[in-house]
Amino acid sequence: MVKVLTFLKRKPGMAVEEFQEYWLRRHPAVVTRLPGVRRYVQSHTLASAYRKGEPPWDGIAEVWAEDTDALRAMTRSPEHAGVQADEANFIDRATMGVIITEEHVLADGAPGPDAVKGVEFLTRRSGTSLDEFQQHWRARHGPILTTIPGLCRCVLSATRRSAYTAGHAPAYDGVTLMWFDSADALRVAAGSAAYGEAVADRAHFLAPGAPPFIVTREHVITG
Repeated sequence: MVKVLTFLKRKPGMAVEEFQEYWLRRHPAVVTRLPGVRRYVQSHTLASAYRKGEPPWDGIAEVWAEDTDALRAMTRSPEHAGVQADEANFIDRATMGVIITEEHVLADGAPGPDAVKGVEFLTRRSGTSLDEFQQHWRARHGPILTTIPGLCRCVLSATRRSAYTAGHAPAYDGVTLMWFDSADALRVAAGSAAYGEAVADRAHFLAPGAPPFIVTREHVITG
């Protein structure tokens, strides 16, 4: 399967609570009308994140399709125009971004009902080829992530190679998704030696500086 991963900011002047309510309660009605949706998940940035300032994103949406042909049919369908029209009611479409990804599951545990989902947006280091980036991410960085205490589930969503054709540059080269049973479990994990090792390893394949990161609550809409 392929996955469309969309990263979102709310419409200017809109309260976070209003944005999340509209997204969760009203927007699914138009998304689930799209043909070929195999799974649809929303992940909302935790309210606690806003105490320290504006997070890089208010959340992500993930929509799975069977294959490239199914995804193409989805985006060309009449229902897709309805999704875009409804997005304008609560999303800042000028800043929203989309990457088409393929998933690589590193850990497949079952997070509990109070689980949080960390979402890290990755840009490869200058001079690092796509092959080098993906190889390091999956074969070297991934195994470090799986040693982080309290990690329940871990998925690498790699931007598909087709995004790089004809000189195109996607917004991100991939996204790391990490589930923990609670926000407290994530805080404990962040203080661990394994987490520190993962942070140090970023210099080997990622652009300088801390990658954008949000902590979210996942809502499975369908699938």
